[in-house]
Amino acid sequence: MIEHRPVLLRETLEYLRPRPGGVYVDATLGLGGHAEAILRAAEGTARLIGVEWDDEAADRAEARLKEFGAAVTVVRRNFAELDAILDALDVRAVDGLLFDLGVSSLQLDDPSRGFSFMADAPLDMRMSRMTVRTAAALLSTLGERELEQVFRQYGEEPRARALARALGRLRKVRFAESANPLRSTRALAAFVARHARRGRVHPATRVFQALRIAVNDELENLKKALRNVDTHMAAPGGRIVVISFHSLEDRIVKTAFRERARAGLVRVLTRKPIRPSAEEIEVNPRARSARLRAAERTETELPSPKG
Repeated sequence: MIEHRPVLLRETLEYLRPRPGGVYVDATLGLGGHAEAILRAAEGTARLIGVEWDDEAADRAEARLKEFGAAVTVVRRNFAELDAILDALDVRAVDGLLFDLGVSSLQLDDPSRGFSFMADAPLDMRMSRMTVRTAAALLSTLGERELEQVFRQYGEEPRARALARALGRLRKVRFAESANPLRSTRALAAFVARHARRGRVHPATRVFQALRIAVNDELENLKKALRNVDTHMAAPGGRIVVISFHSLEDRIVKTAFRERARAGLVRVLTRKPIRPSAEEIEVNPRARSARLRAAERTETELPSPKG
């Protein structure tokens, strides 16, 4: 049984302020931990729309939230399609939006998903089976310059060029006899360890992050989801809470909030990102890198969506 601890749960509820009768969207439903807490904080009378593109996670969340009946709607799509999702449900405004970004416990703890090099597994990394290309496919098809860009942009890997060149040499020598000699997590981790600098964390950590982001198009999906996010929040006082796990995500959230604040559409509630307490990190080490930002709608009129 996978243990699921919602990250920054107390802080999420503090900023989201669930209330009875409100409408809330958990745009990254996962196993439903945050969603359940939101519904209970709203005394079970709120409506909750959970968006999740991993079918297995959606199944488990539905089972977890079954007691709330028709108050819960689970949508199996990518949160980048939030506009279309809410339009299809005829939801014009919501009281709260939550994004808990990154890999879920379900995905990380299942070796077959290929997100971690702690166990040997196929190099997959797809958050949804609907995604076509796996991490192994990217390594096989991207050119050296493209790989360098992925490692540098998404993993902030200082030896991006050297790693890309080493992969290029490997493909020239080995791919004739094997379509991709780096088909597994352990094989890739060992390869990176031979060509990257060692530090406090395993040298493959940045490369795995980069490939995961590229496979799932995570940063572009986040930008799309945040582009018109204020159009969905009830006016005034609708709130959005975003939990990110690395600087690339946090930078996008920070920029989106600042731009909407300058336009007078939202008020930023967190001058600096909220970090987990030492007590939470001790209980749940995966919370260590989490950071939370929140904003609130300020206008009394809902603006028209902009592309």
